[in-house]
Amino acid sequence: MSVGPESRPQTGRAGEQGSVGETLDELKRSADGKDTVTIRTVIDAFDSRSYGAFLLVPALLEISPIGGIPGVPTVIAAIIALFAAQILFGQKAMWLPGFLGSRRLSSDRLHKAIDKLRPLARFMDRWFHGRLPLLTSTPFMKGAALACVLLAFTVPPLELVPFASTAPMAAVAAFGLAMLVRDGALMVVAYALTILTAGIGIHLLFW
Repeated sequence: MSVGPESRPQTGRAGEQGSVGETLDELKRSADGKDTVTIRTVIDAFDSRSYGAFLLVPALLEISPIGGIPGVPTVIAAIIALFAAQILFGQKAMWLPGFLGSRRLSSDRLHKAIDKLRPLARFMDRWFHGRLPLLTSTPFMKGAALACVLLAFTVPPLELVPFASTAPMAAVAAFGLAMLVRDGALMVVAYALTILTAGIGIHLLFW
């Protein structure tokens, strides 16, 4: 499955600055009037957004109450790894295999998760935007994508420890937000969170 038309603006590389609030609005509209919604539909909701949305939105959903459903963190991590790998190799339109795209989420759960994320979205849109944009250029973005692939691989074992998978997802969300709003300072923070997450993961798994 290709997500988004070839002509969509590549704001994750350069150019327009995105908004977390607008991305959540699109996500909410994708579930309006439905009992359940497929992951494919959720992804299609932000197909006109920057690369950052493909990392930020799944990570935020994992951090939300939806992430408390057994198995969901691992599925979300797999989606993030796939998208991050495609960003790393410069894929213009995101692809998701059918067996992942056809999985369903409760629209009610999705709406509740979005409502809980609204205050965080307002905070993000107010405080994160446009600093050190050079650090969101292609080389740094590809480095962030590689970091997100590695972070995603830490989620399945961490899912055995309650709430432990929140740490790598917070780092992924920071990378996604940095790409979306073109905030290089936040990109630096995301790299720092990645290092911190690696330390936490090693401690939880081996001590």
